Amino acid sequence: MSTVTRITHLVSGSPWEGSAERTSPVYNPATGAQTGELDLAPAGLVDEVVALAKGAWESEWREASLTRRTQVLFAFRELLNSRKEEIAALITAEHGKVLSDALGEVTRGLEVAEFACGIPHLLKGGFSENVSTKVDVYSIRQSLGVVAVISPFNFPAMVPLWFVPIAIACGNAVVIKPSEKDPSAVNAVAELWREAGLPDGVLNVVHGDKEAVDALLDNPDVRAVSFVGSTPIAKYVYERGTAAGKRVQALGGAKNHMLVLPDADLDLAADAAVNAGFGSAGERCMAISALVAVEPVADDLIAKIQDRMGKLVTGDGTRGTDMGPLVTAEHRDKVASYLDLDEGSEAEVLVDGREAEVDADGDGFFIAPSLIDKVRPGMRQYDDEIFGPVLSVVRVGSYEEGLKLINDSPYGNGTAIFTNDGGAARRFQHEVEVGMVGINVPIPVPMAYFSFGGWKASLFGDSHAHGMEGVHFFTRGKVVTSRWLDPSHGGINLGFPQNT
Repeated sequence: MSTVTRITHLVSGSPWEGSAERTSPVYNPATGAQTGELDLAPAGLVDEVVALAKGAWESEWREASLTRRTQVLFAFRELLNSRKEEIAALITAEHGKVLSDALGEVTRGLEVAEFACGIPHLLKGGFSENVSTKVDVYSIRQSLGVVAVISPFNFPAMVPLWFVPIAIACGNAVVIKPSEKDPSAVNAVAELWREAGLPDGVLNVVHGDKEAVDALLDNPDVRAVSFVGSTPIAKYVYERGTAAGKRVQALGGAKNHMLVLPDADLDLAADAAVNAGFGSAGERCMAISALVAVEPVADDLIAKIQDRMGKLVTGDGTRGTDMGPLVTAEHRDKVASYLDLDEGSEAEVLVDGREAEVDADGDGFFIAPSLIDKVRPGMRQYDDEIFGPVLSVVRVGSYEEGLKLINDSPYGNGTAIFTNDGGAARRFQHEVEVGMVGINVPIPVPMAYFSFGGWKASLFGDSHAHGMEGVHFFTRGKVVTSRWLDPSHGGINLGFPQNT
C-alpha cells in the first residue's frame, strides 16, 4: 500500500500550517494508486496570500536593484540545473510522462530562467537628448505589483517557468496556482527560489480549484494573470480577469495540423508524426493531432507510421518505456471514447490503443498510441482537441486544400509543413493563420528569447509567453520629460509650449 502524503501551500517561504476544509486526491497515473492529499485553498486564504505578496513587493522586491535581482536569478538557475532530475522524478510520479520527457520539460523551463538572467539589459529604456531646447525624454519600465500564474497539468514545471522567472526578474511578487492533478513539482521549484535568496513572500504557492482561481481573478491587488489551459477556461479567465481591470494573457487549446506534401521525405515525416503525436501521451498543446497528407502519399506515410508505432512500448515512465499513462482515469476514458467511431463514419481505426499491453503494475490510466485514417472536418475526432495519443489522418488533394483546412480551424496554436520545396515552405509560412510554424519541424516551440503563443481561439489577450513580450507583459512603461534649469533661465510665458 502506498503512503499518502499531505501536499500544502507555500506561503512566505514556508509550508502552510493551517487545516484545510477541503482536499483533493493526487494519484500516480502509472499505478492508479493515490499518493497525495492536496489542501485546497478557500477564497479567504487566497486573499491573505495576495496581501502578504503585496507587502513583500512594496517593502522590498520592487526596490531591489537589478544587481540583486540578477544574483537571485543566477543562483536559482544553478539550483534548478543541479536538481532537475529530482524535479523530473516528481513530474513522472504525478503526471505520468516518461522520465526523459520530464527532464526535457525542466530543461526547456530552465532556458527561460537563463533568459531572465539578462534582465538588466532587457529592462533598458530609451533616451533622447534635447528634444526641445534643454529638454530630455526617456522611457523606463516598472513592475506591476502582485501577479498570478495559473498553470495546467500537462507541464507542471515548464509552464510556471515560462512566467515566474521573468515576473520576478521584472520586480513583481508572484502567486502561483498549480494544477490539482500534479502539484508537487511547483512546490519543489518554489523551494529552490527560497534557497536562491528570494525574499519571503515574493513567491507563494496556493493550491486549489475554481474557488481559488476566481479569488485570484477578482482580487484587486492582483494586477496581471498568466494562464495556460483549455480554450473554454482560457476565455473565462480572460473575460473575468479583464472585467476586473487586470492585464491577462490566457493561452488556450489547439488542434495542430502537420501538412505533408508529396515531395517530402516520408521517413522524416513519419518519425515526426510519431514523435509529435504521441510524446507525453499527446497531452501537449503543441502536439500534432491532425496529419494532413497531400495525395498520393497517404498510404505510404501511414504504412511507415504504423511500422514505427508497432515498436513503441507504453508503460510506467520510470521503466524506460516510450510513452506513459494519461493523467487521470477520467481523462483516459474520454480519450478512449474517440476510438468509438460514429455509425456510418467513413473513418477507420487502424491502430486501437485500448488493445495494447502495457509495462506497468497496478491499474494505471493507460491508452497506447492510436491511429485513425480518413478523418474529415465535422467528425468529433477532427473537431475536438482530444489531448491524448490519438493521431488522425486527413487526406487532401492539394496544398491549397490542406492550407484551407488549417486556416478554417478555430484554433491557431502550432502547425508544421514537411516538404523539400523551399518555395512551398515559404508560401506556407506566409499564408498559414497560425502563431507558431514549423518547417520540417513538428513541434515548433520557440526558444526562450522568442515568445510562445498562438492565434485565434488559442490565445486570449495580446501578449505571448516569455521573450520580450513576457518582459513587456510583466512591466508597464513610463515616459519622463525632464528639464533642469540653468542660471540663465527666467521669465514667464503663458503661451502653449512649442518645440523650438
